[in-house]
Amino acid sequence: MLQYDGYLKKYSRRLRKDVTDAEKLLWSKMRGKQLKGFQVYRQKPIGRFVVDFYCPKAHLIIELDGGQHDSEEMRARDGLRDKYMESLGLRVLRFSDREIFENLTAVLEKIWSIA
Repeated sequence: MLQYDGYLKKYSRRLRKDVTDAEKLLWSKMRGKQLKGFQVYRQKPIGRFVVDFYCPKAHLIIELDGGQHDSEEMRARDGLRDKYMESLGLRVLRFSDREIFENLTAVLEKIWSIA
C-alpha cells in the first residue's frame, strides 16, 4: 500500500466532488473496472500529492492537465512530481483536457496499451 500524508484525505474527497468536465468524461470510461477489469481510483493521495487517476494493478497514474499546466513553472513542477511517482515504481501518463475532448478514443487506446 502506498503511503500518503494524512491531511490529503480531506482534500482528495473535496476534489472528487469538484470534478472537471474532462475528468468526468474520462472517469465515465474507466469506472467500474472498465480498464481491463482493473480497479481505478480518482483523486488518490500518494505521498504528498493527489493524483487524478490511479490504477494499482497496472502501477499507472493518469494526470489530466488544464491550461494552467502550460506555464514553464508548472511543467517543471509536474516533472518533479512525475519523477517522484516513477521513484515509487509507477508510470505516469499525462493528457491535456483538450486531448480528452478532441480525441478520447486515442487517449483510451494509449491508456489501454500501457495498462
